[in-house]
Amino acid sequence: MGDTTYRFSIGPWNIGRGADPFGPAVRPQVSFDDVLDAAIALGFEGIQFHDDDAVPDLETLPPARIMAEAEAMKRKLADRGLVPEFVAPRLWEHANGIDGGYTSNDPAARTWALERSKRAVDVALALGCELIVMWPAREGTAVRESKNPIMASAQMLDAINVILAASPQVRIAIEPKPNEPVDHAFIPTIGHALALGSRSADPARVGVLIESAHAILAGLDPSDEMGFALAAGKLWSVHLNDQNGLKFDQDKVFGAANLRGAFNQVRVLEQANYAASGAFVGFDVKAQRTQKPEAATAHLATSKAVFLKLVEKARTFPEKIAAQCIANRDYEALERTVLEHLLGR
Repeated sequence: MGDTTYRFSIGPWNIGRGADPFGPAVRPQVSFDDVLDAAIALGFEGIQFHDDDAVPDLETLPPARIMAEAEAMKRKLADRGLVPEFVAPRLWEHANGIDGGYTSNDPAARTWALERSKRAVDVALALGCELIVMWPAREGTAVRESKNPIMASAQMLDAINVILAASPQVRIAIEPKPNEPVDHAFIPTIGHALALGSRSADPARVGVLIESAHAILAGLDPSDEMGFALAAGKLWSVHLNDQNGLKFDQDKVFGAANLRGAFNQVRVLEQANYAASGAFVGFDVKAQRTQKPEAATAHLATSKAVFLKLVEKARTFPEKIAAQCIANRDYEALERTVLEHLLGR
């Protein structure tokens, strides 16, 4: 096995103000510099960006100013020993993206989405980052008949090819999610993402980012989704968290709802020697709304601690006993072996 040291990343949205769909913010805004300080204190090396996290108000700035702001952010990260992990064009919070960007029924909005995505590529390269994350947030429908799914698939493929054409350096990691903020999202699973990437102009530069909760929302096991992507050599990042059933996207602490499910996610990463790839482990988790400001990073610290404990559990798993159970077709014994190992016996 190669390098067994994991690299961890954080996004500024992971230290939030305590708002939820049913109430306003309950904590003060956290400055970006405070996010960077928190990342260092927590032992996170990578910073995840939306394009306008790196360059605020980029819609109002001329190209030269956008590049200057991105280069200044690159220096700010380097001064702190941090690196950018990825840049994602944030299409879903702009008025032009109200009906989706790439699959909007408005041709002008589709043009805007493609242009903004190309600008995100410029920002990423100025930061010294080659990975573009595509989360198809509003690329879907609330009313099924409002969009033609055949046409939408072609539009999503066109968006991928536009991003690839923007620079030969960039790679795209598609982050599937089956629903929310739309009722039915296009590209809902890893299989959809990989199939679409295989039809792109350069399939070698299209992979995936898997979020645990997104797989659970699709009724799938995140470790199986990871295994499918890892078998294809296409798992380029993970956002680990947890989800209590098929509800809204909860972004719970990793392992909080299903510790065994979390163990299997870590185990499949270990089986693939994911750490040696240099790809990051991110925790897309949110602090509970009731958390006080001074303790509003505890969810990140807990997620990382749980992950590292489960790495230890994966590396000390009694593989020989498990193999004998499998050879004997004694899956009840295997079940007990797993449970006792997780319980510390």
